[in-house]
Amino acid sequence: MKFLDEAKVYIRSGDGGNGCVAFRREKFIEFGGPSGGNGGRGGNVIIEVADGLNTLIDYRYQQHFKAQKGENGMGSDRHGANGKNIVLKVPVGTQIFDEDRETLIHDFTKVGEKFVLAEGGNGGFGNAHFKSSTNRAPRNANPGQVGEERWIWLRLKLIADAGLVGMPNAGKSTFLSKVSAARPKIADYPFTTLHPQLGVVNADGREFVLADIPGLIEGAHEGTGLGDRFLGHVERCRVLLHLIDATCEHAGKAYKTVRKELDAYGGQLTDKIEIVALNKIDAVEPDELKKQKDRLKRAAKKTPLLLSGVTGDGVKEALRALVEVIGEAPVSAKAKSAAETEPWSA
Repeated sequence: MKFLDEAKVYIRSGDGGNGCVAFRREKFIEFGGPSGGNGGRGGNVIIEVADGLNTLIDYRYQQHFKAQKGENGMGSDRHGANGKNIVLKVPVGTQIFDEDRETLIHDFTKVGEKFVLAEGGNGGFGNAHFKSSTNRAPRNANPGQVGEERWIWLRLKLIADAGLVGMPNAGKSTFLSKVSAARPKIADYPFTTLHPQLGVVNADGREFVLADIPGLIEGAHEGTGLGDRFLGHVERCRVLLHLIDATCEHAGKAYKTVRKELDAYGGQLTDKIEIVALNKIDAVEPDELKKQKDRLKRAAKKTPLLLSGVTGDGVKEALRALVEVIGEAPVSAKAKSAAETEPWSA
């Protein structure tokens, strides 16, 4: 299934049905009086969070959604039927923005949550509604109210407990495949990861969700490479695991490059707790490893963890460091379904 985290959608609630002008016609009854029924109410447009969805791919092929119109009123005091609501299913973590892409309308954070985005128009009154002691035979009725219509943007931000950040080829996908049942694409060229990946991790009996996003390069906030559009998926994480490739030219510069892009993006990503780790330690000589560790320590102002996603060295320590930050209760409800998978155990 193709991953889609943004979609533009047109929605329209149903119009209300018109009221009816009618009079009672019955044998032996000279003055029957008004009998026009009211129109039915138009259907609402409702957004609902559905369990099991991880993408907005359904809204790539259909962008227009209209609720049913209310039925018109009829004679013999028959009211029109209400229009049926239309329900749009979205994954947890979806945000609704107005057409300007800046005004946040609603943020969905739990499964089963519902939000009425556009209410249907009220049905018009029939002439029976207007009868009174002084107006015995009203000949007027109200038209139904027009429904609401608008363009909206759906934007998905995955809900994970921890997030992986780093430059391309830092070994993030390998790390994720090692510690979870996720099977992301792994290859020896940059930008292997084109879409965010999720994995459920089991470390010392604690389960949490780990998110891997495409790598960042210098100028990502200006659109270089894959840009920074995927950074929104780690905004909700409690902790970031920053992986630096030990085989790169300068570990300290690589660290500062990613931190600069996080700061340029905003979203308080630079304020999140960060665990720094030097990855691929199995691919460098001990002397070179010591140099890279010292460079990274000076740049990050903290002692980095040493690990290898291929051999598994240092992976347990990294997971335990993440668990300590995440705490007792996981951020996302997805971790609760880890029993259905076969996660890697530390």
